[in-house]
Amino acid sequence: MGPSGSGKTTLLNLIAGLDRPTSGEIVVRGRHIEGLGEGELSRYRREMLGFVFQDFNLLSKLTVLENVLLPLSLRGRVGPEERRQALDVLRRVGLKGKEDRFPYQLSGGEQQRVSIARALVHRPALVLADEPTGNLDTGTGRAILELFAELNRELGATILLVTHDPFAASYGSRVLFLRDGRLYAELRRGEDRGVYTQRILDTLSAMEGATVVELKSE
Repeated sequence: MGPSGSGKTTLLNLIAGLDRPTSGEIVVRGRHIEGLGEGELSRYRREMLGFVFQDFNLLSKLTVLENVLLPLSLRGRVGPEERRQALDVLRRVGLKGKEDRFPYQLSGGEQQRVSIARALVHRPALVLADEPTGNLDTGTGRAILELFAELNRELGATILLVTHDPFAASYGSRVLFLRDGRLYAELRRGEDRGVYTQRILDTLSAMEGATVVELKSE
């Protein structure tokens, strides 16, 4: 979390190897990312990362199943085992029976579920999600967040989510606050969801206050 311009999306791009750091290290599962060549970076993205975007990024001419199979097809031939894998993850995200539909035949929430299935089908170590509920209504957004939490528990997928929404952030076991490209604060969830959400709100308020004070002092 953090204000616009604090570096949230840049951080995701750095972890994805889309941007190169000017200093420091990026380590994913013990692997240093910052020094990889383009070919190694492409393989790293295909094998270790999943991506979920605010605008879904589905291919309109492909069916739901074909969209989900894309990460597997990039690895080579798609056979019966890969199809079973894709159908299983579609079942997990609540889209069983909609495999042959096209994106335009789905609601916004269903399209986001397809993008989540696509991100998880190859069992990545890390899923990067940039404002994944930003284009969804409140009820659908909540369902997507609950789905993320369920998949995190069941599949063990680590999810790094960028959001401006304190309610969305309260689903995370940790919240990292960025300001001016630096870590401002960190919270860890306890047992009381309401207390956790209030602490998130208090930290955001304090961070905005600190920004105002700094601007005035200049």
